[in-house]
Amino acid sequence: MASCTGRRLHRLLTGAAIAIAIAIAVQPGAAAVKVRVEFDKTFDFSRARTWSWNPNGAGQVMLARTRDDDPEAFKRRAEPIILDAVNMEMPRRGLTPATGMPDVTLMYYVLVTVGASSQTAGQFLPATAAWGLPPFAATTTSLSMIQQGSLVLDFSVNERIVWRGIGETEIKPGLDESKRVALIREGVRELLRRFPPKS
Repeated sequence: MASCTGRRLHRLLTGAAIAIAIAIAVQPGAAAVKVRVEFDKTFDFSRARTWSWNPNGAGQVMLARTRDDDPEAFKRRAEPIILDAVNMEMPRRGLTPATGMPDVTLMYYVLVTVGASSQTAGQFLPATAAWGLPPFAATTTSLSMIQQGSLVLDFSVNERIVWRGIGETEIKPGLDESKRVALIREGVRELLRRFPPKS
């Protein structure tokens, strides 16, 4: 009986170890960028065959972390990566660069902000039935400051946005340049995978 229980426990632990290993292997790229998409349901996306960047500029960078932020310096580093990633993805979406008037124009926006995540004691407990109040005063048990980065891609027709993709991720301090580049490329790829939208 003991050996049977031991074998069962060994199989259980082995299975758990394999599941953890798979989770660790998949986790870095699995949910690094959260994506959502909005689009004009009245627009016929099958008409979109050619594209170009917005003639007024490919994009804008907005930083809201400290007063010492330099959006232009950030843009000089990020824009070439975004442009290259988009140029690589467009043929896969069935779009070619326009030689004349494009069917759609594209513009990007990058926003980097600082946010906070906190937990309070009892936040997951139900309220008391009698008064609708928690059984004790809520106190903060953990607080973390995070840098949040967002990449927005807008497809427009005659200056009217017909498709918008928003990718968001946490930017970890000390992330080296190669990982930042990979994160931007992943954001572009994940957004454009959803263009054109499925009707």
